[in-house]
Amino acid sequence: MSFNITLQPSGHEFAANDGESVLTAGLNHGLSLPYGCRNGACGACKGTIVSGEVDYGERNTSCLSEDDKAAGVILCCQAQPKTDVMINVKELSSAAEIKPKIMPARVIKLHKLSHDVMQLELKLPDSQRMQFLAGQYIEVLLKGGKRRAFSIANAPHQDDVIILQIRHVPDGYFSNHVFDEMQEKALLRIEGPFGGFYLREETERPVIMLGGGTGYAPLNGMLEHAHSLEMKNQFHLFCGVRAKRDIYMQDQVAALTKKMSNLNFTAVLSDPEAADNWSGETGYVHETVLNQFADLSGFDIYMSGPPPMVNAAKAAFMKQGAVEDQMFSDAFEYSADAQKASDL
Repeated sequence: MSFNITLQPSGHEFAANDGESVLTAGLNHGLSLPYGCRNGACGACKGTIVSGEVDYGERNTSCLSEDDKAAGVILCCQAQPKTDVMINVKELSSAAEIKPKIMPARVIKLHKLSHDVMQLELKLPDSQRMQFLAGQYIEVLLKGGKRRAFSIANAPHQDDVIILQIRHVPDGYFSNHVFDEMQEKALLRIEGPFGGFYLREETERPVIMLGGGTGYAPLNGMLEHAHSLEMKNQFHLFCGVRAKRDIYMQDQVAALTKKMSNLNFTAVLSDPEAADNWSGETGYVHETVLNQFADLSGFDIYMSGPPPMVNAAKAAFMKQGAVEDQMFSDAFEYSADAQKASDL
């Protein structure tokens, strides 16, 4: 049995299965509801019931005062609908509404995606969650105050884990450790989320996504999120790498295209090897976009990867009609303490 949930003032509607909390159901449908601990202790997910009934069973409601209960305040992370319900709750619309926090994370899976890209799956504590927007990044806190920043490769509804895709860079301080020494069950400290690079959910324009190297990682999270939202926009994904062996994202993209009939994928090789036998697109990835779309004024454009790629793409796209306010980028900038590019 399922019940219909309507949120005010947004008007968003979705169904909750029997035994599923309001928050879990909303996240599974791609909505950005506020929350913190997801165990009833912090109160960040409070909303006010307008109509209908919810039940908590044996779940924790310790942060609800008697005044809260009298006013119809509910904990969305614990409340299970018993009828169709309408709830007044403020949904998140920007990164500024999510406060970064530090928490431990345990490495539960190391998976080599290619010769030089490792995927890390980090498990968060059962009592804590990191709310983020699709496309944001976290920082790994290292000894001596050093930090390494990596984009989150999964979608927000999968919030019990953080997935990272890390490129092995020669002499990379952290990437050497990941590839040569790190073991499953290792414990890290992370802080996040950060960044203004995230999927704008309300747009009805077609979307161009441009990823260089592991710049694909945040785009994967965005696409998974777009699928959960059932966005109808046409998505055009372009990934630029050096040679065929560097197309590490092919299995993930194949899984996405099976779910998303509105997703087109183009791989572009900048320096294919003779053995690649490559008949696809070659050269700079942004030039492939320019060749396929004569007028970019009607698109939202997301660019993620090395600064030279992002900067060249921005300048060229604007000459071909792209609107600056409809372009969003994550350029993996270098800095002394947060070397995002160096380990990607």
